[in-house]
Amino acid sequence: MFRTMRRYRQELSPEVCRQILTRGTTGVLAVCGDDGYPYTIPLNYIYTEGKLYFHGAKTGHKIDAIRRSDKVSFCVIDYEQYLPEQFTTVFRSVVVFGRAVILEDPEEMYRAVDSLGARFSPQVSPEKREAEIRREWAPLAVIRLDIEHMTGKQAKELLQKEQ
Repeated sequence: MFRTMRRYRQELSPEVCRQILTRGTTGVLAVCGDDGYPYTIPLNYIYTEGKLYFHGAKTGHKIDAIRRSDKVSFCVIDYEQYLPEQFTTVFRSVVVFGRAVILEDPEEMYRAVDSLGARFSPQVSPEKREAEIRREWAPLAVIRLDIEHMTGKQAKELLQKEQ
C-alpha cells in the first residue's frame, strides 16, 4: 500500500523518526483540498503515545478537507543546511501518513490541547493555561492523526558522517 523508499540507505529507523517527531515543533499537514487541489498547512503539533495532535478552528478549509477525506500526510523537517557551492541541501525529515480524526471526546480534546499549551508555553501556570483553554473552548477543534505509515530520510552527507 505504501511505497518503499527508493534510496533505502538514507532511510531513518522508526526509533529515529519517533525522536524527530518528539522534538519537533512545527510540521506541514497535507490534505485533499477544494476541487481536488492539495492543501498544505503549517501547524504546531505534539507527538505523544504514537499519535500527533494539533488544533484549530471548528470551521475552515482544513476541517472541511478532513471531513471530506480523513487521509492525510504530515511532514517535519528536523535539520537543514544549504551548501550553495555544492548545489545541495543537507537535510533530515520525517513524513507520516495516516487518518485525521476530529476529536469529539472532551477529555481527549482537553488532554491534547493542555499538552500543546504546556509544550509551547511552559512558563504559564496550569491554572492560567486551563483558563485560556476554557475561554477558547467553544470554537476549538482538536485533530488527532492516527499514524499508519512513517518514513524518515536523511541526506547522504549525514549518512556518511555517521559511518
